[in-house]
Amino acid sequence: MNSNKVLDAKGLACPMPIVKTKKALNELETGEVLEIHATDKGAKADLIAWSASTGNELIKHEEENGVLKFWIKKG
Repeated sequence: MNSNKVLDAKGLACPMPIVKTKKALNELETGEVLEIHATDKGAKADLIAWSASTGNELIKHEEENGVLKFWIKKG
């Protein structure tokens, strides 16, 4: 999946993946896609809930070799 920016949040514990995601999305234009890589298992629930509450769209998420990957479109 194509993204406009990739955020490496591997090794960060809650709430840092959300904090870094918010900062990275602020640098994008509406409609652009941020790809996030995280290893904190709590990031899955956190990013799903955060996306819904902020008007951004979680397009896809998957796990690959212990790394959670998320694609969020800026709303």
